[in-house]
Amino acid sequence: MRFAGFLVVILLLTGMSWLLVGSFIYELVPGGWRTIAAGWALSVVPVFVLIRNIATGRYPSATVRLWMFRVFWYVQLLMLPLALMSTIGFLVGVPFGLGAEGGRLVVVVLLPALVILGLWGYVGSRRLVVRDVTLAPPELPSALDGLRIVQLSDLHVGPQTSRVQLEKIATATRDAEPHIIAYTGDQVDDHPKDIDFFASAFGHLEAPLGVYAIAGNHDVYAGWAAVRRGLEAMGINVLVNSATKLTHNGTAFWLAGTGDPAGAQFVRGHESGAPDIDRTLAQIPNGAFTIALAHNPALFPALAARGVAVTLSGHTHHGQFSIPSKGWSLASVFLDYAMGTYDRNGSLLYVSPGTNFWGIPFRIGALPEVTVITLRFMSKPA
Repeated sequence: MRFAGFLVVILLLTGMSWLLVGSFIYELVPGGWRTIAAGWALSVVPVFVLIRNIATGRYPSATVRLWMFRVFWYVQLLMLPLALMSTIGFLVGVPFGLGAEGGRLVVVVLLPALVILGLWGYVGSRRLVVRDVTLAPPELPSALDGLRIVQLSDLHVGPQTSRVQLEKIATATRDAEPHIIAYTGDQVDDHPKDIDFFASAFGHLEAPLGVYAIAGNHDVYAGWAAVRRGLEAMGINVLVNSATKLTHNGTAFWLAGTGDPAGAQFVRGHESGAPDIDRTLAQIPNGAFTIALAHNPALFPALAARGVAVTLSGHTHHGQFSIPSKGWSLASVFLDYAMGTYDRNGSLLYVSPGTNFWGIPFRIGALPEVTVITLRFMSKPA
């Protein structure tokens, strides 16, 4: 029943989009409505494949993900704005008796513009940025000055992920010579077997103070228990609602990791991966310097209220579309903590744009990022 409802919604939404766009350009298309109907039918085939895979537990190959699922998303993300904007063009033209011409003009002009935008976004998805981020939390012990953490977030690795891109990420991480490597969630692309490809790409990475990972919402969707086993088999320290004590330059501090809110709504197996802030920080003594890994930045206020000095998050992807110079991203429209650095009563948050992408390879402004976090001690005025 759940699949049937999903299928009906997709068929109606895509059908209406194709119908609206087609009504303006069918005379320009060879074969007219037959060609448009065939295009729509082919565009929704991946939905049936997806439902079959979910129902049977079949693992989608790289070919299916690249040439079916990805094409589906490209086509629908093309048709939806075309349908909306062409309808606006029609309405603008109606008072002048040029409704059909207005809708047609919008399609003819907007279609190549959207294709160019898609190509721009694809190029952006392959541009890897190594970003140096300096954080100076007020309570940082002086011995931790210069502590480096490489944050890798939202990798969404699967069989379709570019091996060249993954090697670039691994090389940049190694070259940064971090004291800690932190994977802040969404290691896999929705399936537990994806962890094998993740391990192949990053299993060799090491850091003096350890390699750590937490759950992201897509790790939860994949089946957190299985993903966790795969991470631990790599030798990664998994922190979910737990913390570990580390020592650097003779000074102790704590690294904590939360669960993800998706675990409260989506449970597959015996371990949900849902967040529990009290449990996460239970072992940590009052006043101890603490760094927290929390995939979803919505957890930041609760962590800040409990005295966590630094929180590293991802999840938002910065909407995969941002204007960094303006501090704006598509995610900013919907989220309080969407991109960059935030300060809440001296507690600092950094929200990564992610190191890869999800869905389609599209990033403008919000480029894929290997984040090198450096903690700096700021001496207090006498």
